Amino acid sequence: MANIDLRLLAELCEAPPIFEPGDSSIWTDPRMGTSMLETHIDPHVDLASRRPETIAATVDWISGHLALGPGSSVLDLGCGPGLYCRELAIRGMAVTGVDFSERSVAYAREQAAAEGLRIEYVRQNYLEIDYHEQFDAILLIFGDFCVLPDDDRDALLAKIRRALRPGGAFVLDVTTRQLRARHSTAEAWSAHSESGFWRPKPHLVLQKTFDYPGRGVTLEQFIIVEGDGPMAVYRVWSHDYSPDEISSVLAGAGFEVESLWGDLIGTPLSEEPDWIGVVARRPALS
Repeated sequence: MANIDLRLLAELCEAPPIFEPGDSSIWTDPRMGTSMLETHIDPHVDLASRRPETIAATVDWISGHLALGPGSSVLDLGCGPGLYCRELAIRGMAVTGVDFSERSVAYAREQAAAEGLRIEYVRQNYLEIDYHEQFDAILLIFGDFCVLPDDDRDALLAKIRRALRPGGAFVLDVTTRQLRARHSTAEAWSAHSESGFWRPKPHLVLQKTFDYPGRGVTLEQFIIVEGDGPMAVYRVWSHDYSPDEISSVLAGAGFEVESLWGDLIGTPLSEEPDWIGVVARRPALS
């Protein structure tokens, strides 16, 4: 039986400082690699990645809206197993995908080789990219922007601006407080007598949501207790944005916000959206 530190559990029931990391990242912990990859490529769920039909529609819309085509250079940040990269490459674009997950990048490379697609995959933390005026478009899709603390966000925006050619487009989507209010789970626990998402053997999952409404930030915290191992704490942070806030952040980083959408397949922005799709540009004369 696991020795559970009740004092530590009590401490973890209190809200931590904003963006304080957990024991490990859900995205890079090797114990989570297989589960995360399986979730990414599951065509029936919108969890780690969106469904294949949505990804194809997204690439179609972005390509058409930005007039991207054969020969256009595109960088996909947080590319995971290469689902968007594949669709871009099929349409003839020169694609680079960056992701920190060893398992996802290995899968993406294998799939590209099997299909004869020329895609450059880089296993790297995308906060460390160093490109200079190389891309016509850069993508950061499915809320990846929202997980970043302000300092990391602003540093990444500077790198993205530098990596774009003058006039190049930065395409991203962010969550809103409306989505959070509808879908956040306050507190839950579940026991797994067999293999589950978090571990390949029996384990207990304690989940709690912490809200920081004055900052527009939410934390989904997961404590994993195994029968014969230490507790692990995973924290998934999300900074939600309003249309005005995301526009202000991008303008402050030197981008021109071209348009806001309800998603990245061309749905008009509603008054209370769950998501905001953003098309911004590095100014042509910069």
